Amino acid sequence: MNKYQKLASNTLVLGIGQFSSKLLVYVMLKFYLETLGDEQFGVMNNIITAASLLISVVTLSIADGVLRFALEKSNNGRMVFSIGINVCIVGSIVFIPFVPLIGLIPMLKGYEWLLLIYVFMGSIKEVSGIYVRSRYSVKLYAVDGIVTTVSTIIYNLMFLGAFKWGVMGYVFAVVLGDFTSIVFLNITTKVFLQYRPFGNDKSLRNAMLRYSIPLMPTMIMWWIVNASDQFMITGMLGDRENSLYSFAYKFPNLVTIVVGILSQAWRMSAITERNSRTVSNFYSTTFSMIQTVMFLGCGGIMLILRPIIMQFYNTEGFESGYFYVPLLLGATIFQAMDNFLSSIYEAAQKTTHSMTSSAMGAVVNIALNIVLIKTIGISGAAIATLASYIVVFIYRIIDTKKYLYMKVYWAKIVVNLILLAGMACSIMFLEYGTMQNVINAVIFLIIAAINFQSCVQAIRLILNRRKAAPQGAPSTPPPRSSENGAPHNAPNSAPRREPPRGNNTNQYKDKRR
Repeated sequence: MNKYQKLASNTLVLGIGQFSSKLLVYVMLKFYLETLGDEQFGVMNNIITAASLLISVVTLSIADGVLRFALEKSNNGRMVFSIGINVCIVGSIVFIPFVPLIGLIPMLKGYEWLLLIYVFMGSIKEVSGIYVRSRYSVKLYAVDGIVTTVSTIIYNLMFLGAFKWGVMGYVFAVVLGDFTSIVFLNITTKVFLQYRPFGNDKSLRNAMLRYSIPLMPTMIMWWIVNASDQFMITGMLGDRENSLYSFAYKFPNLVTIVVGILSQAWRMSAITERNSRTVSNFYSTTFSMIQTVMFLGCGGIMLILRPIIMQFYNTEGFESGYFYVPLLLGATIFQAMDNFLSSIYEAAQKTTHSMTSSAMGAVVNIALNIVLIKTIGISGAAIATLASYIVVFIYRIIDTKKYLYMKVYWAKIVVNLILLAGMACSIMFLEYGTMQNVINAVIFLIIAAINFQSCVQAIRLILNRRKAAPQGAPSTPPPRSSENGAPHNAPNSAPRREPPRGNNTNQYKDKRR
């Protein structure tokens, strides 16, 4: 396999496993809305949101370190896994005295100890799954995604449908789903036979923590951008409005799931291919592919939003949710590009820059939320989220040039964003009917036509081992001459030179040069 075939293979396997499982969750969404009601649905989302933050904080984002160091075949896999599990256990023990403080948050009061169990089980499951994906099989990791989702749905049908346990039943279902995943992975790989609580390499542990800890504040900043909206809407407007916002966010997450699958495969490729002599081309081409997926995915969601999606989820209290979806889809596009750019930091081991840019986005998000939610309601939160992702994108697209030359096709980005903005205006401000559907269909066909060539070129790269890079992604940046006739490298890139064998960087640039 060439690197594009490997990326496509991992994406396909992860897609079959994870997208099918995530699709089951959307099938269950109507069940959740009907059994929980609008207020409890909002509480459920608050718990999920809080748990996603706490897992990163309690474990110091060690799962990212497990992925990074487990992919290095020269590292002792048993020690990498053991260090990851040890950090999860120690972090959970340290977290216990602080659990009662969670009860001071009104929307989480009464669920403090459930959150502790949720965080502990979720962190062990995350480390185990990522280690299996890195060292054993991507296919098995994908199957585990299906096992986890199906078991969680079965538990939900039992606890919500039969026992009527409400939000507490949902949390129990998630915890038991994660436990089922851990049991499945251990049966299939005997992974926990590798666990050693003591005697692990201290230098490896320190290296993993140095890599992971800067990602923890980064995760906190992203959590603020992604999730603070829900808490601030709850505090300013109430649970009912938060439920409506959470409902609207589910559909942009459909696109996020697709790109998330690609991103998981990409992160593996970005780490293993970082020493490749064509790493710039690889990044440029993959970035263009991700944009194509995002533009087509977001356009497709808006195309069917009113005539199909809202008709299916025609539940009382959620009818106006469509209005906020286009803004959140825009935020999803920039979120995907931000996450891709962060892979440059990770591969170059410059994770502190990821933290800095995320902090900027968090500050913008909170400031705009305070101002806009009070003045224009739920729309203010959506606008704040979109603006924060744009700020992070601008910072990262400039800053990452220090470490990697990457071609960005600005014309493609601008034209697609303008067309998607046209679809958004149609959905938000035109009366629903035939005219709106026709306008959106025409715009979507134009978007598809613009991105068709990119799709064809991506397929050629995957199918043909010797195929050149797509049009617009030259194998090397075009040279230009200086005043004395000596050639220069591409604009904004440092002079290239042959690195010594064994060097961990190639086209990643050293700022000291």
